[in-house]
Amino acid sequence: MNVSFPKNLLAEQLGLLERVIPSRSSNPLFTYLGLAVLPDTLVLFGSNGEADLEVRLLADVQGQGRYLVPAQPFFQLVRSLPGDLVELGLGQDLELASGRFRTRLSLAPTEGYPELLFPSPEAPSDAYPLQTTLSAEDLFRALVHVRYAASNEEYRAIFRGVQLEFGEKGVRAVASDGYRLALYDLKSPQPFQKKVVVPARSVDELTRVLKSVGEGPVVVALGQGTLGLAVSREGVGQLRMAVKLMEGEFPDYERVIPKDFPLKATLEVEAFRESLRRVSVLADRQNHRVDLFFQDDRVLLTAEGDYGKGQEELPVRLEGTPLAVAYNARYLLEAFGPLSGQASLLLSGPTSPSLVRPVGEGEGYQAVVVPLRV
Repeated sequence: MNVSFPKNLLAEQLGLLERVIPSRSSNPLFTYLGLAVLPDTLVLFGSNGEADLEVRLLADVQGQGRYLVPAQPFFQLVRSLPGDLVELGLGQDLELASGRFRTRLSLAPTEGYPELLFPSPEAPSDAYPLQTTLSAEDLFRALVHVRYAASNEEYRAIFRGVQLEFGEKGVRAVASDGYRLALYDLKSPQPFQKKVVVPARSVDELTRVLKSVGEGPVVVALGQGTLGLAVSREGVGQLRMAVKLMEGEFPDYERVIPKDFPLKATLEVEAFRESLRRVSVLADRQNHRVDLFFQDDRVLLTAEGDYGKGQEELPVRLEGTPLAVAYNARYLLEAFGPLSGQASLLLSGPTSPSLVRPVGEGEGYQAVVVPLRV
């Protein structure tokens, strides 16, 4: 079997797989890139045991077959090939040619490689009985808005993931590490109700794949302990992904979202974020504390640590009772990170949770940040 592709196209698709396929693994077969030949299609696939990815490329090929090639050498070779066209020949070995370059790579037996199950873009299957269609851009936005709040600590268990909630009101993405919480709502009513938690590392892979898709619909499917994506790309072929889910779901996080706010501050996001970055340079290195004093349509930011004391004053629009509150500057910066333009910081008290959200009804993002105790 011989097939050729433009080098840029092949390198782009392999770039998606390169992040999934590990260079080392307790299962050596996971270090191999899979190639399968189907009528008019070349399939590239790989797995790390937690995330599986399959790229289907339309190609003028005949016959059928399934092969495993050492992934890392293949990735490096394709990136450095001299020609604009890549020729692949599959038989006893993999023949790779481009320009004046020629080489052969040994293939591994496919026995023992796990069967990778992906959803179908057309209809639900036994492996994925729950299926819906979302905008790839919307799902990407929801995940990247909340990912930062997921915990990195092993003992946080379920909070080391992002919870996706499907229901009649739409889709919600939620992440929390116990000190802050971020959520994003997509107003897209769903045909089923289900909560699942995706490991944060797998969310990183999902967003990378969704970013490569850009606009257009993506099929999201749920199976037993698995979430799958499927995208049909016109003129290129299909892209399908599956990630293992965490067991369980978040406890009732809505109880920590404040409802009453003695003070509402409306501010320019970029100016506030830059001011907070500057002042926090001088914050205590243990708790990164920055104090905010709200009064007379202004906010005074101050921080003090081993290197000295810094402060800066900014104009804001205030509604309510003047307040002073202290935050971990890093948590507050990350809460404002996904925003631009104007945003609101709603304070429920000097030591009770504060709420960050954009001005206007278009965005579904909210973030809860717990102040430091004075």
